[in-house]
Amino acid sequence: MESAGDSATGVIGVIGGSGFYEFLSDAEEVAVSTPFGPPSGPVVVGTVGGRHVAFVPRHGRDHRFAAHRVPYRANLWALHSVGVSSIIAPCSVGSLQDDIRPGQFVIVDQIVDRTWGRLDTFHDTGGPSDQAGTAGPVHHQSFAEPYDAALRAHIIAVARDAGTDIVDAATMVVINGPRFSSRAESLWFRQMGWDVVNMTGYPEAVLAAELGVRYATVALVTDYDAGVGGHEPVTMDAVFAMMRSNVARVQDLIRSVITRMPDDLVRRK
Repeated sequence: MESAGDSATGVIGVIGGSGFYEFLSDAEEVAVSTPFGPPSGPVVVGTVGGRHVAFVPRHGRDHRFAAHRVPYRANLWALHSVGVSSIIAPCSVGSLQDDIRPGQFVIVDQIVDRTWGRLDTFHDTGGPSDQAGTAGPVHHQSFAEPYDAALRAHIIAVARDAGTDIVDAATMVVINGPRFSSRAESLWFRQMGWDVVNMTGYPEAVLAAELGVRYATVALVTDYDAGVGGHEPVTMDAVFAMMRSNVARVQDLIRSVITRMPDDLVRRK
């Protein structure tokens, strides 16, 4: 698969989350095959602010993939194959702390994986549960810093310049879904000092790291998690309503981030 950009500039990838199924107008759909099956939708390639951009909807355009069924490896492989050098991955999160409020953006800097059964490496020799594995030596990925520091700093600077209400550092715990947390689980997460909860942040981040692609997320707080501050338990309808009413804000921030992206974050490592 040929790159959508040139070798000097690379391509910026965007993975749309819940309620965020389209991003580029005047764009071209690119069918990409991967060793891990089809991605969740065609890769859509276009430009924003003169930058080459490739977009894929995480859950599919019709939200057909619940969080635990998203073809994460295919999505990341497809973006990498069209030349993506940096990925901005918006998502929705529930707040675990009273001082992190619905409507805020959180630029997370750490992650805790509480998922299970998700294929989270490209370096698998292909056993009975993974017939699409790749042969080769065992690989242990460095993951102490799950999100690219320079890309995070750029997103934070752009958001602050725009007067956007952001939390510039937080730990996100990723649960398997598709159910929300119980009150006991949410209490445990808060007691551990974690800040927000999500269902899709893992394994995207580690797969990007394995491919050598910069990765950062813009998390929209849609709700308070179960038991936080006496608020009503979260529902799917409430989360989707919050996403729909804020998706334009998310898209506008990402467009600004892309338009102002410095060259060193667009070139491949």
